[in-house]
Amino acid sequence: MPAIEVEDLVVRYGDVVAVDGMSLHADKGSVLAVLGPNGAGKTSTVEALEGYRHPARGHVRVLGLDPRADHAALTRRIGVMLQRGGVYPGMGPGEALRLFASYYSDPEDPAVLLERVGLGAVARTSWRRLSGGEQQRLSLALALVGRPEVAFLDEPTAGVDPQGRLVIRQIVAELRDAGVCVLLTTHELEEAERLADRIVIVDHGKVVAEGTPAELMRSGAGREIRFGAPPGLDVVSLGTAVGAEVHEERPGEYMVAAQAAPATVAAITAWLAQRDLPLADLRAGRERLEDVFLRLTGTSPASPDEARPRRGRRSRAGR
Repeated sequence: MPAIEVEDLVVRYGDVVAVDGMSLHADKGSVLAVLGPNGAGKTSTVEALEGYRHPARGHVRVLGLDPRADHAALTRRIGVMLQRGGVYPGMGPGEALRLFASYYSDPEDPAVLLERVGLGAVARTSWRRLSGGEQQRLSLALALVGRPEVAFLDEPTAGVDPQGRLVIRQIVAELRDAGVCVLLTTHELEEAERLADRIVIVDHGKVVAEGTPAELMRSGAGREIRFGAPPGLDVVSLGTAVGAEVHEERPGEYMVAAQAAPATVAAITAWLAQRDLPLADLRAGRERLEDVFLRLTGTSPASPDEARPRRGRRSRAGR
């Protein structure tokens, strides 16, 4: 039985359809990343899984339970990490973890968990005085204190320093190895590529692609060539040289609409060499995850600060 099952999910807000027939699943001991631009339906889908959003249609199960009908039983078995909020501003990490631990019959040791996320030195510092990265790590610890079987992590690395990112990646890997199902939503595609076993990309409430990171990055293989060079190249002249259309998708990032044949690659490098222009990050036959995302959704992923944070709902404590 999958840890998470979603079949033909529809979520409406009045006349607005936020989720339009979405289906996805995730197994125990796996990490599923759900990606999409703002307004794609990610948050509504996760809230339906957590039992906080009533589906207009569809089958939703977490650990075999109905998130709404079996909500009290389910909250004891899941952990929910929010991007913002959920902690009293004057409460320190140690006090917050002890409080949340009291909601469970067999919680993690708050002191051990505090050290695990690297917050032992600021255990008494009030939440409002923590850095953004420290607040994120505390939110992660609060989601894990009840030993969840399924963990919902919303932007876990947003605003976190490089050392904190390593800590979070290690914790996610440990959760997976312990048999926990982790559902991750993020706008940071590099983190999704590093952490996820499978990725689902959604747009306008529908799944537009799914697979392992490697499968998705091979999905456009051979159909185009991408490279970096100084911005403002004469794409018409370059296109004539290579015999294909060339587009500057973003300043300094170019796409050649041609098969990744050696002759085409040679023509690109020769054109740049004749003008003494540097070449960077030539990719033929393999896209970056960001390229896949852009091709499928027509947008770049929003930064976490542009995403609407989910506030005030947390397993057990938020009820």
